[in-house]
Parts: sequence; structure tokens; C-alpha cells
Amino acid sequence: MNNAVNNGDDGIWSGTWVAERLGVELVGDDALTGLLGLALRRNPKRAHLLVSNVLGKHVPQSPSVVHGHGFALGRRVRELLGAEETAEAVVLGYAETATGLGHSVADGLGTAPYLHSTRRPVAGVAQAGGFEESHSHATSHLLLPEDPALLVGDGPLVLVDDEFSTGNTVLNTIRALHERYPRRRYVVVALVDMRSAADAGRLDDFAREIGARVDLVTTASGTVRLPAGVLEKGQELVARYEAAGVASGNRSAAGARGTARQATTDPHPDDDRARRTQPPGRMSRVDLFWPRGLPDGGRHGFTPKHRARLETALPAMTARLAEAIPEGAARVLVLGFEELMYAPLRLARELEQVVAAEVRYSTTTRSPVLAVDDPGYAIRSRIVFPAHDDPADGPGERYAYNVAGSGFDAVVAVVDSVADTRELHAPGGLLSQLAAHTPHVVLAVVPSYVPEPLYAAALSEERPAMLPEPLRGPAFSSYPPEEVGWLLQDLSDVTLEAPTEEREEAIQSGGAHYAESLPVEYQPSEQYQELFHAALETSAARIAQAVGVVTETVIAERSPRPVLVSLARAGTPVGVLMRRWAQFRHGLDLPHYAVSIVRGRGIDANALRWLAAHHDPRDVVFVDGWTGKGAITRELAAAIEEFEAGGGAAGFDAEIAVLADPGSCVRTYGTRDDFLIPSACLNSTVSGLISRTVLRADLVGPNDFHGAKFYRELAGTDVSVAFLDAVAARFPEVADAVGGAVKELLASDRTPSWEGWRAVERISEEYGIHDVNLVKPGVGETTRVLLRRVPWKILARAGAGADLDHVRLLAGQRGVPVEEVGDLPYTCVGLIHPQFTRGATGADGKAVAV
Repeated sequence: MNNAVNNGDDGIWSGTWVAERLGVELVGDDALTGLLGLALRRNPKRAHLLVSNVLGKHVPQSPSVVHGHGFALGRRVRELLGAEETAEAVVLGYAETATGLGHSVADGLGTAPYLHSTRRPVAGVAQAGGFEESHSHATSHLLLPEDPALLVGDGPLVLVDDEFSTGNTVLNTIRALHERYPRRRYVVVALVDMRSAADAGRLDDFAREIGARVDLVTTASGTVRLPAGVLEKGQELVARYEAAGVASGNRSAAGARGTARQATTDPHPDDDRARRTQPPGRMSRVDLFWPRGLPDGGRHGFTPKHRARLETALPAMTARLAEAIPEGAARVLVLGFEELMYAPLRLARELEQVVAAEVRYSTTTRSPVLAVDDPGYAIRSRIVFPAHDDPADGPGERYAYNVAGSGFDAVVAVVDSVADTRELHAPGGLLSQLAAHTPHVVLAVVPSYVPEPLYAAALSEERPAMLPEPLRGPAFSSYPPEEVGWLLQDLSDVTLEAPTEEREEAIQSGGAHYAESLPVEYQPSEQYQELFHAALETSAARIAQAVGVVTETVIAERSPRPVLVSLARAGTPVGVLMRRWAQFRHGLDLPHYAVSIVRGRGIDANALRWLAAHHDPRDVVFVDGWTGKGAITRELAAAIEEFEAGGGAAGFDAEIAVLADPGSCVRTYGTRDDFLIPSACLNSTVSGLISRTVLRADLVGPNDFHGAKFYRELAGTDVSVAFLDAVAARFPEVADAVGGAVKELLASDRTPSWEGWRAVERISEEYGIHDVNLVKPGVGETTRVLLRRVPWKILARAGAGADLDHVRLLAGQRGVPVEEVGDLPYTCVGLIHPQFTRGATGADGKAVAV
């Protein structure tokens, strides 16, 4: 295939096979056979299918060629209309085949907003019109503009389709729209005008009937001569070849019903054998960081401002795609998804400019077409898979043509988030079918744009303020930008630190909340840093296994495409590790964010609103490092309930996934052992140099995220990435153990017993504290007490070994006694000084050294 046309092997026209068997003739402009091939469709209304070589639907083509043809048509329309009318024009494209072509025509006009019809109803969006496509297998078209005024006005309406055959679809559209939104001028645009002589005069008659001007702009024109009985002959031919089922064109694995439906008279057993013996391709996922609020296409309207935003964002998004393509790939296909044609096309066109590989572009489709592996036939191979976007007309087969057997070293599948479902990832789904035919499959998901009314606060008369994009490294945190997005505001320039003793006195006296200030960052001694590294070396494999177990549990039970949301900051390193495991084990590139939750104040509601606007709340999985007594577990459950009761989006699951659950507070965990997690040994220097979160009324307004600081000045002692790398390096050696542990865990009873909470209540009373908030159970929480609060004493389980070396060191530095206890359900428990004032004594009457 060259950049302009596809004439098959050895210059054979890709309509020869059909022409010879059915007597179909394509006559007209010299360019016609270069633009079109022929195939046979499974359709009771029309036997043949005109297959465009430059549309980017059925035939993989250079994205520059595809976009260039539409853009050139747009330029011709602009010349036809003149500057004044072009400025008032609106472009309307047809689903699904011409959605990308219509976008490209609008690009050529330059200033025209664009809308395409859709077969996907969208809840909450009013229908502004609709029409039927008489010859199609799926007929209902909906018009769902976000702004109904888009179709109102007297400027020209430019209607774009891939071919103008009988004219019925276009005339039906104009008639329906003209009754509701009359205007003076229409322009019909198509790649090819294939009307018969009988149909040619209908356009002028129709224009006179409605009292408007109707122009036609096409790249080429001609007609299809069909002999008598061609429909019956075509149907018989399709049935015969499908029944034979011997095609090497059948390069797909079993489709939605597990049956092959292609045949050929020219089998190529070498191709088929290569497919059977080739191992499944590697699958990975790349986050495009698609701009917030930018529509994924013209389903609800796409304005010149949207186009300008897309142009600005394309280079960075394309760079991420380029990084995901394996080195040495010679041929790469960017595969769009049904109506989602333009975004993949523009990504492919940019990719073509920045990689050495030959880049091609096509999309999946609803259209059932016979595949015949013959150089004179336009559809050489077919991949069959189940629909994966929960279509309104029910489940069914979908297809990708001319992908199998085309020698692509990588396929980049671009879908919208509505289509990123279990069916997409399931065995027999699109991704696994592609993996049978290419060494590398990359998935990129574009957020499905839904107009603002669905997200507006139901109880507010005013539109809420727009929330900012997540903060990312290196501007905020020492983590790479793809590892985590922080749904926080940067308070690095605000002085928030106070001496530990002053903070404790203010907190316990009720004069301040612990989240209104920050402790002075603990600077570890050389001895303590050595202890951290020794503990990491000892426990890295144990942590890696727990990471694998909790991640596999999440993917199996919660969502095949979870959105990880860490509770900042202890949860953040765990969230990053879970994201890395998903990439290591499944090739998934999971979104990961960090949000603030504050005991007594709840979770950041603005962060939840941002998440609901960008992801399905049902896919959100909250992540934390460990459980102690379960206070944050309860806090999150109450906060989610309050958020929904106040009109927030429904669907968030309040259960937390944790690395360690010694308190038996959750069902999703990596282990219930209370052991040393080295990320608990330090503060910001193991958590991306980010402080704990801050919530103070004078700094955080009603439309702000909670705050935090980025301690850039501590970069010299930062071990955040080193910690992640050390644990991730152990993933391969624990992979088998993780598999066995997950099977055992999923079959067990994981109902939380809340054993930890009962133990804390007992300790609080036994030691005369009478406040469970001052009892911090577990290795992680005890470490936090020693680093951030005024500790009173440490309770250690008798016989606890190296897991408590760092606790004993810190306790010795602060003069805090360590008391061994025989029946402690945790490895250790930290007790905060009760009723603290500077110079105070504890419940036993003894002064505490601080």
C-alpha cells in the first residue's frame, strides 16, 4: 500500500475480485479506482460495499493522507462560500464512518464549529434532531449538541459524508433540520459522488422544494453499474464463502460467538501458521493526560477554541505515545474506535512526524463485511470481537479490517473511557485479539466528554468554580509526573511548622486541629538512615509480595481498570507501587492520584468532585499504607456518605485497599501481619518530599483542594524513588508466590473483625488515657508518634525483633520508655502523652522527657 491509494498487490485494483464475480462496474473519474475498492457486505439492502482507501476506516492508511483529503475538501468549501459565509458556517458529519472526515473538513474551513451525529444516547443531553440512514445496518442517528444554539442560525450548514450514493441520507437530514432550523444555504461534501443518472437531478429539485441553495463538493465522481440480480448473487456469494470458512483471511481468533466468518480462494498457510505459533503480544497502557474539559470529538460539538486546545496538547500527548512504542518497530498502526476517529487520527498524524516507523491509521467498525485474502479484494482480513461500550442497541460483533496479517510491529488502540470496559480487556475482546497479531499492543484512553449539566452541583444555583489540574513532579514532589497526580494546592511558601510540644498542647487543649499546622520535619541521623536502608534490604521482598497481593485483589474484585486514589501521604508510596505492579504484571498504566483526608474533617470533597468529573467513581479505589485501629476507615465511610447526601456524585466505594491490615479493619489488603514497612520510618523524604496535608480556613477556601508543602530543600536526603525501585526490583521473584497467595486470599473469609479497635479501647482504659485518639497501634503508627507527636511510652510485644530496631532507636533519642507486653495484638503500640502541657506529667504521675 502506498501513501495515496491501495491497489492491492502488483498494482491490482482492490475491486477486481467483486467485479469479476458479480459484474459490478466502477466508472467515472480517473482517480476513482485509486480512491475506492470493492467488498461484499452482510446486508440485506445492498450487496456491495465501496471501500475507501483514504478514509481511514477499513483500510489502514497514512494519517497525513487521511487528514489531508478532508482538509482539502474544507479548503474548497471555504473558497466556495467566501470569507463572510465561512465565518457563519457549521459543519455536520455522519456517524460512524464520516466523523473524522467531518472534523478534517472543519479544520479546512478553519473557523467552523463541528458536530457529528451519533448512535450513542447520552443521559441528560437533550436531542436536537435525528434521522435515519436507509441503507445502513444501524440506522438511527442522534444529534446531541451541548449548545442547542449550534444548529440555530442562517449561516451555511456543511454536511459531510464519505460517499454521496443515492443522496437519500443527506436529503432526509436536510429536510428534518430545515423544518426546525431553516437556513438559506447547505453544502454537501463527500469524498466521492456515486449517484446514478436517475438520482443526479434530485438535489436541484429538492433545493427548489425547500427554497434554499444546496451545493455539492467532492473529490471524485462516478457511478456503480449493477447488473440485474446483483443483490441476490452477492448474498449467495457471501453465504457460500462464510459457510466454507477456509480463508486465510480468517486471521482473527474466535469472535463474539467464537466462529470464523471469512473465506478465500487463495489461502496462504504460511501466514496462518505464523499467527498460530506467534506468542500473544505484550500489552501496555499509556496515560495521554488528555486536557480537562476538552471534548474527545464532535458528538456534543467541537469549537475552534477546542481545536486550538487540542493543537497545543498534541505534541506532549504524542510524545507519551512515542515512548510506549517499542524500539525498532518498523510499522505501527493507530487504531481508532467506531465514532472516535478524529482524536486517534490527529495523534497518528503527529506520531508520523516524530517516529522513524511507518505509521498507519484505521478504526474499528460496526459494519459486517466479508473478508477474502485476495490482492483484488479490498478487505483482506478481519478481526472479530464483542462490542465493548454497552451499546444502546445491545451486544453484538464489532470488526477491525486489514489489521491481521499486515505486519504491524505495534498497534496503538485508542478508545474513549465509556468503551474501556471489562469486555475490552476480556479474553476474546479487542485487546487480546490484537495481541494475537502483533508483538505489542498499546492502549490509550481518551476521557468521554459529557456536557457540563451532568456534573453541575445539583443543589447550587451557581456553577462551581473550576478546579485546577493535579500537581505533578518535578514541580511538586520528587516523583516522576506519571507516578502520581496530587489533588492538593501548593502551600510551600507558607510557614506552617511549629515545635512539636507547642502543637501537642494546642491540639489537646482544643485550641487547634492537628491539620492546621505541621510538625518540624524530622532530620534523620546517620545511624537512623543506615537503619532505614538495612530495614529496606530485609523487607523489600515481603513488601513486594504484599503489593502484588493487594493489587491483584483490587483488579479481580474491584475493577479491571482501577483508578488508584491514595490517601496522602502515607498511602502515596503504596499507590505508586500498586501502579508499578499493574504495569509489571498486566501492562496496565493505571491513573493514580493522592488526596487529603483529615480525621474529624473528612475527605477533600473538591478532590472527589474532580475525580467524578474525570473518571467513573465506581472505578476509584482508595489506597492507604496500613490500618491501625481503623479510624481513617471509619472517617472515609462517613465522608463518602456525607458527600453523596450533599448532592455529590454517587458510586465511590469507601473501602480502603491497604498494604497491611493488622487492625482487621478492611477486606482488601496485602497482609494482616504487623511488620516494618520502611516507608513508615521517615516523613517526607520517603514520600516524594511532600508534607502531611493541611486544612486551615484562612488558606483553604470552599473551592480549593486541601494544601501541602513540597520540601525541595530536602532533596539531598530524599529516598522516595530509591524506596520504590528497591521494592519493584523484587516483583519478578515474588510473582509466583503472589499468585498462590491471591487464590488463597480470595477463597478465604476476610470479613473485618475490628480486633484492633477493641484492643485500643482496652489499652486506653488500662493506661488511664481515656482517649482512643492518643493510642496509635502498629509499627507504622508508632513510628509516626515518635516522629511527629509527644510520645509518652511505647508498648512492644514481647520477643519482637528487628522490626522494632528503628522504634527503639527513636525512643532512646527522645527518652521514651519501651515497655514489653505479653498479649499485645500488634507488634507495638505508641502512646501519646495524655493531657499534654509543657512540664506536664503522665497518668502515672511521672514526668516525661521530651
